[in-house]
Amino acid sequence: MTHIAGDKILRLDRDYVELEDGGGDGGGGEAIPEVETPRCSCGGDGGGGGGLWWWSVVKLVLVALFFAVMVVVFFEWIGPFIMNKEIIPTIRWIETFSKTKLAFLIFGSLAIFPTLLLPSSPSMWVAGMTFGYGYGFLLTIAGVAIGVSVPYLIGSLFYHRIQAWLDRYPKNASVIRLAGEGGFLNQSQAVMLIRIAPFPYIIYNYCAVATDVKYGPYLAGTLVGVVPEIFLTLYTGILIQTLANASAEQPLSATQIICTVAGFCLTAAATFVVTLFAKKRLRTLHMEDGLLLDGAT
Repeated sequence: MTHIAGDKILRLDRDYVELEDGGGDGGGGEAIPEVETPRCSCGGDGGGGGGLWWWSVVKLVLVALFFAVMVVVFFEWIGPFIMNKEIIPTIRWIETFSKTKLAFLIFGSLAIFPTLLLPSSPSMWVAGMTFGYGYGFLLTIAGVAIGVSVPYLIGSLFYHRIQAWLDRYPKNASVIRLAGEGGFLNQSQAVMLIRIAPFPYIIYNYCAVATDVKYGPYLAGTLVGVVPEIFLTLYTGILIQTLANASAEQPLSATQIICTVAGFCLTAAATFVVTLFAKKRLRTLHMEDGLLLDGAT
């Protein structure tokens, strides 16, 4: 493409703008690099970016509506069915035991189940339903103290085998090996963070001894680290009892339902935040330990 301006010819090529003399012998105009004009990345003619923004809002609204429908379906049909057919009969069966017998059963299950690699959450639910926060927490923490001690002692009998097993997974084992470094406070802090972070609870009971963590800091860090989980599980049991009583007797008002669900959500959110903090702190300790090892070598 060319433009004539006076005695000069402007020739526009793809990459250059050549300026040549109009009556010359074709030689040698000066080549000037073409300056690219900035292009708008708004996405098309007239508001493509706005279209993308609106589509994001539409997707968000659709997801919110889907979850709202699922919540309504659960509370109107699925929840009452499970409550009437499974949960309420189970609670009525539990109520046939005296509180003394339930206390022994809860304590015994919390002390034995971790050794058998069985979950202890159902026992904590029953503790919350029967004894509430105060006595339920004391009963649970006492059972947990025994439940984490027995696997530790059993693991000490297989110390070398567990160490060899950990050596097969060095990346994962490096995290729990942090608990075996430093003094009482350092070991207790590391164990506490491992308990709060989503590390397999039952597996760590047996593996802890192979990381050379002493029993004192192991027990202290464990009892502090399991507190958020215990309170959340006790609250879940209390919530189940409340909903079961409401279904069997007088239904809860909308305000009571909102307060109950909001309380559970706040408790779960607080536990989630504490877990995130523990993971971040544990990752920081892991990185600092790696830097120390690199400096030593």
